Amino acid sequence: MNFLCICTYFKGVEFLKSCKAEGNNVYLLTNQKLQDKAWPRESIDEIFYLDNVENTFDTYQKILVGLAALMRSKKIDRVVALDDFDVEKAALVREHFRIPGMGQTTARYFRDKLAMRVQAQDAGIAVPPFSTLFHDIDITEYLQRTSPPWVIKPRSEASAAGIKKVHSFQEAWDTVHSLGDERHNFLIEQFKPGDVYHVDSLTLNGKVIFTRCSQYLNTPFEVAHGGGIFRSVTVEHESEDDAALKKMNEDVMRAFGMKSSASHTEMIKCYEDGKFYFLETASRVGGANLAEMVEYSSGINLWREWAKIETVVAAGGTYELPVVEDYYSGIVISLSSHEHPDYAPFNDPEIVWKMNEEYHIGLIVRSKSRAKVLELMEKYATMIRDLGYHASAPAPDKPVH
Repeated sequence: MNFLCICTYFKGVEFLKSCKAEGNNVYLLTNQKLQDKAWPRESIDEIFYLDNVENTFDTYQKILVGLAALMRSKKIDRVVALDDFDVEKAALVREHFRIPGMGQTTARYFRDKLAMRVQAQDAGIAVPPFSTLFHDIDITEYLQRTSPPWVIKPRSEASAAGIKKVHSFQEAWDTVHSLGDERHNFLIEQFKPGDVYHVDSLTLNGKVIFTRCSQYLNTPFEVAHGGGIFRSVTVEHESEDDAALKKMNEDVMRAFGMKSSASHTEMIKCYEDGKFYFLETASRVGGANLAEMVEYSSGINLWREWAKIETVVAAGGTYELPVVEDYYSGIVISLSSHEHPDYAPFNDPEIVWKMNEEYHIGLIVRSKSRAKVLELMEKYATMIRDLGYHASAPAPDKPVH
């Protein structure tokens, strides 16, 4: 089978390796700026580059023309987007060349935050009150019937990029006006204080076959806009929260038409009413090294198993999920004022992974005790601050490629 993997950020190395190990020919379409990155070239048959990776008509045209030329000699059997920003590209290619997989309508549910909310609400899944920014009267009526604060979000960015928090009717309208002709690409949503969770899962032929639920100790929004330290920890196994999160995730996958893929879904447990609300989802493996955190708690490498699932779906055959382990893991990551932070003070036996990236510090711990993981998460966040390692940067309006 011939797989075209589209990835305009440097990630998905394990997917590429696993896809090749399954006997496939692997072609990678990526960003020209990433040509010197440590791609697993032994697992890639050919790499193609884009000089502009933005989701514009010009980029789409270049992709279609280039692939049309390629497909005269090599038939592409499957197309896989390894990052959020490539979901549209992959869906376009599938639609144009009639390649099986997620088409453009379904892809919207996994990229467009407005489409997500409308589809979830229509399916009876709880979402925070929201409004489009299309019609002035609708916006005014929405602001009058809901209470601040609100968040104004881009419909198609990832993580917390581009999100603005507003606290009054006037501030909301000032922000909407500041968007100018781009306001149709945003939505407004009531900010619900609460704990934010992420659910990382694998789906095969419409059935969720693996799920691991985790809780952000510092939300992506807090980290991006408050200069905090990113932390997440596994949810208590077999708890009420664990069951509720798994149920909502399955409801979302069913409502959004997910067939076979990895997914990363976020929910919030509201402080006011104790209920879970759906926030957003993505048809890919979670970023910020959450895949490593999930693997250390479960033994499941999401990238690797996703590649196996894609191969089974494309070529036929059966898939068997590896044995799932029930450890607890936690991750802590911070920008660092040191180019290469000294990890010597971090020496607990529960540490199973250390980040190796310039001007970053990060650790993953694993234990049979969730309490121990939480204790270490607090300890390390304090150490990172007190030892002078922590640094922060202004939140970008858009993620950096």
